[in-house]
Amino acid sequence: MDPRVRDHAEILVSHSTSIEPGDRVAVTAPPAAEDLAVAVYERLADAGAVPVMLYGGDTILGGDRAARAYLRESEEFENPGHLQALYEETDAAIRIRAHDNVTERADVADEANAAYQRAVQPARTELLSTRWCLTQYPTPADAQLAGMSTEEYEAFVWNAVNKDWAAQREHQEQMVEILDPADEVRIKSGDETDLTMSVSGMRTLNDYGENNLPGGEVFTAPVPDSVEGTVKFDLPLYHQSREIEDAYLEFEDGEVVQHDAAKNRDVLTSVLDTDDGARYLGELGIGMNRDIDQFTYNMLFDEKMGDTVHLAVGMAYAECVPEDREPNESATHVDMIVDMSEDSFIEVDGEVVQRDGTFRFEDGFEE
Repeated sequence: MDPRVRDHAEILVSHSTSIEPGDRVAVTAPPAAEDLAVAVYERLADAGAVPVMLYGGDTILGGDRAARAYLRESEEFENPGHLQALYEETDAAIRIRAHDNVTERADVADEANAAYQRAVQPARTELLSTRWCLTQYPTPADAQLAGMSTEEYEAFVWNAVNKDWAAQREHQEQMVEILDPADEVRIKSGDETDLTMSVSGMRTLNDYGENNLPGGEVFTAPVPDSVEGTVKFDLPLYHQSREIEDAYLEFEDGEVVQHDAAKNRDVLTSVLDTDDGARYLGELGIGMNRDIDQFTYNMLFDEKMGDTVHLAVGMAYAECVPEDREPNESATHVDMIVDMSEDSFIEVDGEVVQRDGTFRFEDGFEE
């Protein structure tokens, strides 16, 4: 077994989910990630944990082919209460993503995907109440999507994953100290992105390889009705096995009032039509992982790039929202990315804190 796989498993078990003796752990892994699943089970045994294995990918439904079959044949969906009950008894969840075919679900109807997301929301909420981590195992299909050889993609994944997370935490904490006490954030990029939002009273979290591995972002929840302006997401995304290009959103009083996309606009429309909360922002994230230095069509990595901002329509993470505030609630959470590498800045309470991808606490920042 490649020693980098065992390093990956060690970080998942010891750092990301902090497994202790007796912990009940749910591991979700597709067959393509068998080596990492084996290595994780070795570490769980060493830690004295009690694991169960769920077949499939990173979704509630399971493997891509099985998910496609179910979504195409079903007319109605119900919350899988038995899976929800499992997560109620689970201390930690390790979810491994790997694909044999990244477009396996491309012919599933948008309406079916949206209906299913609404139905499984209670089970997903229970999953997110555990100590959970989502990670990636490199496969040829994912390498192909990224435009890399398999060997090159393996190196890319493990360089981003197997790193000094204590040092990464310290680096990102500088941005947390700026954003956490802030009132207003402005994002400006090119001619089509000029967006303001309030983050007053919201919590800013430091993602250093816990819920996501790789980590490498600082994120918070905007005040739902505060978002104003326009944003063009100039980096594409894969959603429901289809590519959305040049997504464009216009906000008034926090709500998306106009939207467009150069490719697969109907998929973007289906996301926004999931429920009322899907037309409001649930997350503002700022990428800070400098070992992720190229775009790969994989949001788990792409949103962490150090010269990007990502915004998610839909559900806000509860950890970002104090008890005296109302979180944005939705059955969906879809991240989209703005390239901030040139002709761009992030402004916090009137002060520029990043210009053309460089933070003010990094070498090369220009006032």
